[in-house]
Amino acid sequence: MDRIPLPLLLDGATGSELLRRGMPAGACTEAWVLEHPEALKELQRAYVDAGAGAVLAPTFGANAVRLEEQGLTGKVEEYNRRLVALSRDAVGGRALVAGDLGPTGKSIPPFGAFSFEMLEAVYMEQAAALERAGVDFFVIETMVSMPEARAALLAVRSVSDKPAVVTFTCDENGRTPSGTDVLAALIVMQGMGAAAFGLNCCGGPEAVAEQLRRLTPYATIPLAAKPSAGMPEHGPDGLRYPCPPEDFARWVPEFAAAGARIFGGCCGAGPEHLAALANAVKKVDFSAFPPVERDPDVIPCASETEARFITPDVDVGEEIACSSDLMEDILEAEEEFPQGALKIEIMEEDDLALFAENQYVIKDPLCISTDVPELLEGALRAFQGRAFWDGTEELDSAFLERMRDRYGLILL
Repeated sequence: MDRIPLPLLLDGATGSELLRRGMPAGACTEAWVLEHPEALKELQRAYVDAGAGAVLAPTFGANAVRLEEQGLTGKVEEYNRRLVALSRDAVGGRALVAGDLGPTGKSIPPFGAFSFEMLEAVYMEQAAALERAGVDFFVIETMVSMPEARAALLAVRSVSDKPAVVTFTCDENGRTPSGTDVLAALIVMQGMGAAAFGLNCCGGPEAVAEQLRRLTPYATIPLAAKPSAGMPEHGPDGLRYPCPPEDFARWVPEFAAAGARIFGGCCGAGPEHLAALANAVKKVDFSAFPPVERDPDVIPCASETEARFITPDVDVGEEIACSSDLMEDILEAEEEFPQGALKIEIMEEDDLALFAENQYVIKDPLCISTDVPELLEGALRAFQGRAFWDGTEELDSAFLERMRDRYGLILL
C-alpha cells in the first residue's frame, strides 16, 4: 500500500471508550487491552459497523519509554504484534489497520536529557515491530513537539514504504504545549514526506476547523481532522463530553472545504459520533472544491516553533560562524534583519555540536552553509525545522536530492 484511499474515515476514541467499558483510570491501556481483548474488539467492530474504513491498533503507548514506565521492559515487539493482531481480528478484513505511534514525553537538550538519536531509536524499534506485524499504514498522533514528530517520521520512513499520517495537538492559538505553531509543523512534516497532516485532541470540532483553515493555503498534502467531542466536563459519573454526534458531524463540510480528506474522532467521540460522521462525509462532493491557488514565489520554511516564508531571491545576509557566542549572534542577527534569513556556517564537527546546542533559539528562515556532505546531514538532523540551501557551496546534486527527500531541505 503506497497511498491512503481518500476520503478516509478513521475510528474514534479508544481511551475514553475503554474507560466506559471498565478500564480503570490510570491503567496501562496496552496491557489492559491484552488482558481484556473482547472490550477492544467490541469497540473496533462498532466503529467499522458505523462506517470506519480504518482503525488504529491500540499501540499509542507501546514504545519502549512508555512501556518501561509501566514496568514492561522488553515488551515492544510482543505488545505491538499482539495488539495489531487483535485489531486485525476485530475488523475481519472490513477495514484497514493502522499502526499508532504516540509521544514518549521525552525532550532533547537543552530542555531534556534525551538525544534526538535516542528518540529516533525508540520510534524505530516500535515502527519496525508494527511493520513486521503487518499494519497497512502508520499514524503518528497527538504530537506536541517537533523533535518527537520528526524522529517518529524519520523512523517510520526508515523501516517502511507505507504512508504515514502525522497529527499534532494544539491550543486555541494553534500552539502545542512545547510552543510550536501547527503551521510550522505542517511545513516540516510535509517536507519530510508525511502522507497527510492534521490535528487531533484539540478540543471540539470548531477549534479544529479554525486551525485547519490556517493550514489550507500551505498544505500540499491532504489534511486530517480528528477532533474530540468537546472539552471534557466533570460530572457525577466521571468525565462527560458535551458535543453530541449531530453537532460533531455538522462540521464535516467545513473540514472538507479546508482540505481535510481524512476524518475521525478523538476523546469522547464514540461509535455514535462515527456513524454521524460517516453520513456527513458521504454527502460531501469533494470534486466541487476548487484547487488552492498558491504564489510560486512564496516558499514556506520553518524553525522548530515558527512558520516563515522566503522568496527565491531571499537576502541571507552575512554568514554566522559557529562559536561560543552563537546564541547571541543568532538573536542579534534576527533583531537587526527581521525580514531576512540566517545563514549559519558549519565547517567542522565542533561547529555541528555548537549548532545543535543552540538551534532551538532560531526563529527566522535558516540557510545552512557547508561543503561537507556529512556536516550538512548532521545539521539537518539537529535543526528541528525546515532549512534551505542557496547553492553557494558545491555539493553533489544527488546527495542534495536525498536531503530534500529525507529532511525536507529546500533547494533554491
